[in-house]
Amino acid sequence: MSDGGIMVLDGNTLRSLHVSLPEDRVTLTGAQVLDFAESEASQSLFGISLPPHLKSSALRRINIDGVDDDTSFRRTELSRDEASRKLSDYLSAIADVLKDNPLAVSILDGNTLRMFLEDEDDFAMIAENLFTDLDTEDKGKISKSEIRNAVVHMGVEMGVPPLEEFPLLNDILKKHEEEEGELGQSQFAELLQPILQELADALAKKHVAFIHKIKIVNGSEIRKVIMSAVRKLITKAHGYGNRNLRASGHKHSMEITGWLVDFTFVKIAIISHKPLQVLADEKKLNDVIAKALHGKHKNDQKSTEIIRDFLEKNGKELGLPPSEANEAVILLYDAVFTDINSGKDVSLDEDESRKLVREILENFAEQLEANPVYCDLDG
Repeated sequence: MSDGGIMVLDGNTLRSLHVSLPEDRVTLTGAQVLDFAESEASQSLFGISLPPHLKSSALRRINIDGVDDDTSFRRTELSRDEASRKLSDYLSAIADVLKDNPLAVSILDGNTLRMFLEDEDDFAMIAENLFTDLDTEDKGKISKSEIRNAVVHMGVEMGVPPLEEFPLLNDILKKHEEEEGELGQSQFAELLQPILQELADALAKKHVAFIHKIKIVNGSEIRKVIMSAVRKLITKAHGYGNRNLRASGHKHSMEITGWLVDFTFVKIAIISHKPLQVLADEKKLNDVIAKALHGKHKNDQKSTEIIRDFLEKNGKELGLPPSEANEAVILLYDAVFTDINSGKDVSLDEDESRKLVREILENFAEQLEANPVYCDLDG
């Protein structure tokens, strides 16, 4: 467990999950299949309640889109084989959604609270800091009712779940709020200790999985844009009569009359020695490239500077984290552009400039895959 610490759920555990329908069922309704899949997924993901947006996105991926489709499917009677296929498809879809948009969670099981309670110095410091924060009038006394605010103020980082996520915490607090009065610092610490001990014991029996409001940018959206361009490339290559696709190098590569398309998910590269003008209709990628290269910029700016300025302002539409999010994003941009040849001149021709933009986007995807960036959704 990782009490208070953040863990990333990216769907990998679901991909290795082997789930079978109950043996005694010959037919099942769509509702039973979906409920069973969601229950199994939840158990595999530390018992979290799957967020509505995660379930709806996964359902769309298996062609159940909107209230009408959902209602109709849930009423449908499925044979055991049909139900098994739909179960597998739905779990895979949930895993795919998590790959694109991972969840950041903390598992609260009382360990952090127990560590504080077992170390007298740590506990004394925490109690003192909480008391000082609550003693806004600097009287050396606070109302006994403030103990609730103190515990809630500790937050997930210190192992305390939100009240709405763990109603039992409210019951624990009520037991210690029955008498009115004021508390000095030592009295406050004496009251706080049994409350935290009881909470730690309760969490040990029933863990809480807390989902943080954090966006994890891992390069998945950038890869989608690049892969979309690759697919268009292949489709248009067929249209130009280049139908002779054959393996080249390894099972993830194909050669298309002058193009080598590398489909590995570690790095996606498009290498050309006879450029076909087939990416011109790949709207999203090419629009970004055009805007980056033809926007307003100073005459003496290098190509990399122009592209960086553009991506810092507009990269979000490609799945890049907001440049103002935090220091990690600044370091990400620095790492990407350090790897790119900073000496490239602004006068690069169109094809070279396009290659440079693609190279930068691929570099972002690699960096984010290796080191995802966390962005506060409330920011």
